[in-house]
Order: sequence, then structure tokens, then C-alpha cells
Amino acid sequence: TDDNNTATATATKQPSPYTTQHYTPPALPNTTTMWGFMGSHRGAAPLPQKFEEQYHCYSAAYADKSQLEQGDKILLPPSAFDILARLQVDYPMLFQLQSGDKGTLTHCGVLEFTAEEGSCVIPFWMMQNLLIEEGAVLTVTNVSLPKANFVKFQAQHVDFLEISNPRAVLEHALRNFSCITKGDVICVPYNSKNYHFEIKEVRPQDAACIIETDCNVDFDA
Repeated sequence: TDDNNTATATATKQPSPYTTQHYTPPALPNTTTMWGFMGSHRGAAPLPQKFEEQYHCYSAAYADKSQLEQGDKILLPPSAFDILARLQVDYPMLFQLQSGDKGTLTHCGVLEFTAEEGSCVIPFWMMQNLLIEEGAVLTVTNVSLPKANFVKFQAQHVDFLEISNPRAVLEHALRNFSCITKGDVICVPYNSKNYHFEIKEVRPQDAACIIETDCNVDFDA
């Protein structure tokens, strides 16, 4: 009997497999100590104030991206998107392209972030405006531009004015453009030919955005 009582007492001391066990979660790390307040930890990289990077420039044909020739959009590398995503930039994204060597500049939009790191791909007609060659270094800066309300073009080919409804053809081609800059000569493909137009005047300032804007278009004879 004593042995039976001992066995019974031992059995009653064993915890039931269905007894709820108390779980004590591990202590969380002190995030203030690790990261600092509002990201001010000494080891954290400072956030950029604006996007301004230098890239080696290549033409659309050189990079086998001939479709870029029908507008003003360029290709930037994936790292450019990483920087821009951390900034409060206006949409659509617009950029100033500047050649320090030639003292020239223009403006453009971006189509994709698929260029090779350290390089950008732009239309060849844009390279001609900038007076640069393959591999030249460009400074690319994110900018905000006002909406255009008036643009005056001058056709560089008289035969363009002889086609039916040249204004409609030009306005249709401009749908592939993000912005325009006074003094630039843009390329408009039509009927297997490339027509060029000099931008003689832009309002309200010399560079402006033409996306989703009511813009008057005029021709200078």
C-alpha cells in the first residue's frame, strides 16, 4: 500500500500535457540605442537632399533602344530609382541634362530604370542638341517644371508643311514628349522620314512640361 500511495503521489505531481504553459517573450532590442532617434545614428547614411548624378551617356541606337528616338524619355540605372524613391519628387519625373564640357543643357523624362550602372541612354537627337558624343559625361538632375501654355516651332524642312494637316501630326508626336526646352531641335518621325523642328519659344518659361496640359502650338515660318 505504501508503494501504491507513493506511485499515486508521483503521478499527481507530473504536469498534465494539457496544462497551459506561460510564455515569456524574449526582450526586444532597444531600437533607440541601435538606430538613434529618427535615423540620426552616426552610422546611418544621410538622406540625399536632391537627385544629381553623373553618368556616361550613350545613344539609343548604341544601346539597341531605337524606340527612344520617338520622344524625349531616357533610361537611367536602377540605382537612380533607389535614390529617387527616398526623395519627395514631383511626378512625372523630369530631369535636366547638362554637359559641363560643352556648356549645354536640355530637359527630359524617364522611360525605365534599366540602363547599365554608371550610364544613361538618351535619344540621338538629344545628343546632337547637347553637342556630345558616345560616352560623354552628363550631369542628370531631377527638376520641377511648370506646365507649358504656349510653344512655337519652326520646321527645319519645308516639305513638312506640305503634308496634310501638319499641326495634327506634330501634336500627335508631342504625346511622346514629357517636356520641351527653348532652342532644342526635336525629331518627329512621320511616314518613314524624320522631320526636325526648332523650339523657338516656350511659355511660361524656357523649359516646361507638356504632359496633360492645354498648350497652344504655333508655327514660325
